Amino acid sequence: MLERSRLVFFFAWLLSCGLVIFPAHALQVFDDRGTALMLAQPPQRIVSLLPSLTESVCALDQCLRLVGVDENSNYPAQVRQLPVVGNGLEPSIEAIVALKPDLVMLASSSRATLRLQSLGIKVLALEPKTHADLRRVLHTLGVVLGLPDDHAARLWQRMDSSLNTVAKSLSAPARQARVYVEVGRGPYAASESSFIGETLARLGARNSVPGALGPFPQLNPEFVVRADPDVIIIGGSSAQGLVLYPGWASMRAVREQRVCVLTPEQADVLVRAGPRLAEAASLIARCLNEKMQAMGISR
Repeated sequence: MLERSRLVFFFAWLLSCGLVIFPAHALQVFDDRGTALMLAQPPQRIVSLLPSLTESVCALDQCLRLVGVDENSNYPAQVRQLPVVGNGLEPSIEAIVALKPDLVMLASSSRATLRLQSLGIKVLALEPKTHADLRRVLHTLGVVLGLPDDHAARLWQRMDSSLNTVAKSLSAPARQARVYVEVGRGPYAASESSFIGETLARLGARNSVPGALGPFPQLNPEFVVRADPDVIIIGGSSAQGLVLYPGWASMRAVREQRVCVLTPEQADVLVRAGPRLAEAASLIARCLNEKMQAMGISR
């Protein structure tokens, strides 16, 4: 006890003499693993291994801090000039190390985390899966980047306001539409519990895939036939072209051409839980308004 008291006294003396100095920008945040990240100062050389995080950094006006990205990070255009370190789940560790990053941002599911940490590289695992997640991630990035307290909050407010504006653009028939959104061949669908499902709900449309199946369940094509949605939106890997599953030709949405096939670029906007949330909502709204224009509220 006496020894501890002496240590406390000695530390207090060092403080009083100005001999102990804490970094002016030292910060601590917790990532999606619940792991604390300690940084002496905001990172200036960042490698991003998740497209939604890449877009979020740029939406916060900090694109210049990015020195490398994963192979799927393609927006905004300026990130296409950056070195590519491979797939976000299993990137090239050597390529990352060569870039000398002071922070690597990646998904919680990335297999690179432990290897990077063993090399002394700071890692921040963030993977937004809902609207609330996205708001939280933007706030965390704002803190990590050393931005003013309200910077990320103002970005979210603009996104949320734009989302409300898009919702008001929906016609009455579109608000009643039952929608099926495919995000990958399988088929894999966006259910009510996915962030795409949340966007549909904000717009006032109805999702034909229940959330109880999980955010992005793989369905039997017959399930979609029985659900008989009013509008089908094809995104993800399915955006390369509409190839009908068995039985789909009998669905009214297909027979009456109420199917929206998104381009690969549009599909990226739709499937990423990032700052282009309102743009994704606009894609959905335009599709629903167009396809439901000639169809009265029959359900």
